[in-house]
Amino acid sequence: MCITLKPLFSRHKGIGVQFTDEPTGNLDSKTGEEIMRLFHELHHSGNTIVLITHDNHVADEAERKIYIRDGLVREVIE
Repeated sequence: MCITLKPLFSRHKGIGVQFTDEPTGNLDSKTGEEIMRLFHELHHSGNTIVLITHDNHVADEAERKIYIRDGLVREVIE
């Protein structure tokens, strides 16, 4: 059996951007809430969080949502 572990986020040095892909996807609800609290803290300290998710509850915590379908931006909500 082969298990691949992905980092929770990758930080690109010097630009203060966190890229995340389904960061709460395989977590229990308590841990997911803790991760989202961490992202809010990072954001409030000046970092930009780019969070990809299919979970509308997670997306609702964002200041801006960009909906993409079939490779095209369909809607931007600020």
